[in-house]
Amino acid sequence: MLNLVPNSPPTTRKPTLLSPAEVAQLLGINADTLSVWRCTKRYPTLKYIKVGRSVRYRQEDVEAFLAERTI
Repeated sequence: MLNLVPNSPPTTRKPTLLSPAEVAQLLGINADTLSVWRCTKRYPTLKYIKVGRSVRYRQEDVEAFLAERTI
């Protein structure tokens, strides 16, 4: 993680990355549905990270997605 504040100790907190299966389970949907949402950009606020063929979600992004959809 970048340290943007001069003279402050470096932060070592790594974001928690979740697999599509884990996110699907949290959301109560099928992992294939989550894949369709990514491909069609149905929910652009549900951000994901892609490295090669691997897809991961930051836990804080999933939590933000749920928070914005809470009524």
